[in-house]
Amino acid sequence: MMTNLAPTRTPHLIVDFNKDSVLNDWIVINDSVMGGVSSSTFQLTTDGNGIFEGNISLENKGGFSSVRYNTIKTIVKGYSKVLIQLKGDGKDYQFRIRTNVGDSSSFIAPFSTTGEWQKIEFPLHQMFPSLRGKRLDLPNFDGEYFESITFLIGNKKKEHFKLLIDKIELL
Repeated sequence: MMTNLAPTRTPHLIVDFNKDSVLNDWIVINDSVMGGVSSSTFQLTTDGNGIFEGNISLENKGGFSSVRYNTIKTIVKGYSKVLIQLKGDGKDYQFRIRTNVGDSSSFIAPFSTTGEWQKIEFPLHQMFPSLRGKRLDLPNFDGEYFESITFLIGNKKKEHFKLLIDKIELL
C-alpha cells in the first residue's frame, strides 16, 4: 500500500544561544521611552543562554520591558510555527514579530512560563496584531516573512522577572 506523505521541512534556526553568542543586535526597550522607570538587561549566562531580566515598575504610567532582535528577513513560507526553548519564572510574557523593522504594530503570541525548561510552539497564523498593548481589528499574521522578534513582559503589576532563552526556530 502506498501513501503520499507531505514532505517534512527541516527546522529553520533563527537563534541558538551559546557561550560565544554576540548580543550586539539585541536591544532592550523599557517603558522609559514613555516616561516609566522599569529596568532590564539582556546578557549571556555562563551556560550560554540569553537572559532577559529586570524589574517592572508602574510608576509614571510605566509597566513593561522588552528585548528586540532585528533579524535578517526571515522567510516563513513552508513553515507554520515558531518553537522557542526557554526557562521562565512562572510569569506571563509575549513573543512578538514584526513584518518590517519599521512597523509600529506587532503580531503577538502570549505565553506562560512554569519555572522549568519548556519548548513552546506558536502557530504563526494565530499571532494577532497589536499596537501599544491594544489588539487591532486586522487579520492575524499571514505574511511571507518577518524582520524582528521581541520578548515583552507587561503584566500590569510591579514585579521582578527572569527569562532564559536557549533557541528559537521555525517548524
